[in-house]
Amino acid sequence: PSTDDLADEMEDVDFEEEGAEEPDAEAWETEDDEGVEDGMEAQDDSEVTFSLHSASVFCVSLDPKTNTLAVTGGEDDKAFVWRVSDGELLFECSGHKDSVTCASFSHDSVFVATGDMSGLIKVWRVDTKEEVWSFEVGDLEWMEWHPQAHVLLAGTADGNSWMWKIPSGDCKTFQGPACPATCGRILPDGKRAVVGYEDGTMRIWDLKQGTSLHVLKGQDGHQDPLTCVASNQDGSLIMTGSVDCHAKLVNSATGKVVCVFKMENVAPKAPAGEGEEAESNSVESLGFCNVMPLAAVGYLDGTLAIYDLSTQSLRHKCQHESGIVQLLWEESSAVVYTCSLDGAVRLWDARSGKMISEYRGHSAEILDFAVNKDASIVVTTSGDHQAKVFCVQRPDR
Repeated sequence: PSTDDLADEMEDVDFEEEGAEEPDAEAWETEDDEGVEDGMEAQDDSEVTFSLHSASVFCVSLDPKTNTLAVTGGEDDKAFVWRVSDGELLFECSGHKDSVTCASFSHDSVFVATGDMSGLIKVWRVDTKEEVWSFEVGDLEWMEWHPQAHVLLAGTADGNSWMWKIPSGDCKTFQGPACPATCGRILPDGKRAVVGYEDGTMRIWDLKQGTSLHVLKGQDGHQDPLTCVASNQDGSLIMTGSVDCHAKLVNSATGKVVCVFKMENVAPKAPAGEGEEAESNSVESLGFCNVMPLAAVGYLDGTLAIYDLSTQSLRHKCQHESGIVQLLWEESSAVVYTCSLDGAVRLWDARSGKMISEYRGHSAEILDFAVNKDASIVVTTSGDHQAKVFCVQRPDR
């Protein structure tokens, strides 16, 4: 049978009930192989699978203090805090009425915050497993804890960014343009935040004063919605990514654009118009290396670009079969991790541009992932309703 026939046959298979596959089963011979479509074979490199979610799992983060706990949120309106070592459930963050798209621990792992698409945000105390605070805002776009304090920042579809002290709930709002605040990040100094908006503008906010320090718009801004922002370790440089295929490097002190990284679109221009062409290769994720002057940009067409910041030039292009969803740098080396729509996690050596290893186990796209501090484990979430823990063995360590 052709792969198309197999794909059709497989549409009715219930993956939950699937028995354990033979580890050496040939991908083409097993009729119930769930992954012939899109080349997602039945290999599973993971150590632990967390399967309490009943729909796509959208987000994951690890507790920063011990890296022993994970929190995941999903399309089933649920969030769970569980142990990474064995997948044991610690507690459910109950009471959400919409898909949980944001979930993370405070800097000291004392609190965990969960936010759903409708804008209901809840904070739980991890040791007592009790809800200590909740608040409802407009449709939630992103949420982030302050790096040094029990302060939570969130961006909403009405253009506002909100900041709360937890658990007292003291609140401040930062009014952006009248369009969604699509992404945001608190800078390492803890005093400023960078927020990107759907109209292509970016603002750097003074968190204490509540004032906007710098605004990038028009030619300096992006031509399409911002998708992601990142800063380097000391916060002197910010990088913004957009649906317009560009990544911009910005000096955070002056608010000036230092350089623009453009990915030449290899695809021929579609007659359907420019909008669609730009759409086809948006910047999906980006980040700075801590140990070398390098930055990585992940694109929807599957390109991972490693840029050299000192020469402002493209150093390597690492090609993926399908779109990159997210990338993360290892904390203390020039290794970058990517997860993509083909359901695999890959490790890349940014110095050589070569792939170090690849891990599989999901039968659908990976939607989010987290790496622990010493880069020994990766926790992934997927459209297959599961979260998985992979142990990362690296020959060079």
